[in-house]
Amino acid sequence: MLNTAERIKLIRERLTTTFSPTHLEIIDESHLHQGHAGAKTGRGHFAINIAAKDLNNQSLMAAHRLIYQALGELMTDEIHALRIKIIK
Repeated sequence: MLNTAERIKLIRERLTTTFSPTHLEIIDESHLHQGHAGAKTGRGHFAINIAAKDLNNQSLMAAHRLIYQALGELMTDEIHALRIKIIK
């Protein structure tokens, strides 16, 4: 299991490589979920705000799927919850 800084670095690398975003903000919200059943696994809770040309013409559901695909196994191994805001 990675620490928070390592998780954020990998999230940033994968999203940057896949989407070349003009804006990317990654926020660790794990502290807001202490005591939550998902927090017991040690995986993180994150929020991302992203602006990227490749996401602009996608439906919200399709954009989320593309982001989950870019993050790959991080979604099952390191991330418990992900809040996504697409900035257009």
